[in-house]
Amino acid sequence: MKYPFSKVLPHQLSTVNNISIDTMATTTLQWEVLATAKEAARLAGKHMRAHLGSVSATAASKSNKDDLVTVVDKQCQEIIAAQIAAKHPTHRMLGEEDVDAGSDASKAAIRSMDGTQWLWVVDPIDGTTNFVHGRPASVVSIAVALDGVVVVGVIYDPYRDELFSALRGHGTHLNDVAVHVSKKELTFSQALVGFGIGTKPSVRLPMLDVIALFSSTCRGLRLQGAAALELAWVSCGRQTGFYELDLNSWDVAAGALLVSEAGGQVSDSVGSLFTLHTRHIVVSNGQGTIHQDLLKCIADANATHPR
Repeated sequence: MKYPFSKVLPHQLSTVNNISIDTMATTTLQWEVLATAKEAARLAGKHMRAHLGSVSATAASKSNKDDLVTVVDKQCQEIIAAQIAAKHPTHRMLGEEDVDAGSDASKAAIRSMDGTQWLWVVDPIDGTTNFVHGRPASVVSIAVALDGVVVVGVIYDPYRDELFSALRGHGTHLNDVAVHVSKKELTFSQALVGFGIGTKPSVRLPMLDVIALFSSTCRGLRLQGAAALELAWVSCGRQTGFYELDLNSWDVAAGALLVSEAGGQVSDSVGSLFTLHTRHIVVSNGQGTIHQDLLKCIADANATHPR
């Protein structure tokens, strides 16, 4: 590795070359990458906002009727790719719209990027179904990994003009103001939990089981239909946690960094460390027993994996 590591904090662990690390020494290039990601997200978000609800006739299904892609998704990705190519021409990009439909294809795509020094992981529109239906709950999500570790995360909500950003070791910001996870909820009975139900029966069945268990134990449940937005909201304290099965790296990589840098906790469905290959994500404010309670509910509902 080219960069030395500093003190490891429990809520910000990542893994590279089988070494648990936290903050890499921040370089000028990392700040430049963050600036590029923020600008690219704003440009793509402006294009998204201008076409909200106007592309129903051109929406196409990817893996099934609920997994949509539009011409605007592709245009937004092209906007982001152009910014990367202009300012960081040696970097590689993995964009959702370049990957075939289905879990196997997305797993293979992220594996194919192993060993890449600078990798941009991009979801040009997270929440495409919302976008198609004119529901203003879709975001641009951009993560940048250095040698396999996400060091930059940016999520832009163009409808509220809210730009969430994080640089590893420097906290999470909303429109350049520092934010933190909520510290008010200490027990699961106080928690407001977000969730997603996916687009496949193998995901929806276990998710419905765990949602039923959540509903009897936590304060409230919310479904946004955009995982990246859910994670951004956990990072700034608007909800306590989030869980969903079988998500892709471009859905969660940026948001996972936002949550961890905001003081929260991120793991997979059985409590293991989050990596770019993690597909079942659990995030929380990391306070009290909330994360452990989330994991227990997931295990009790037999909802740690699709079935």
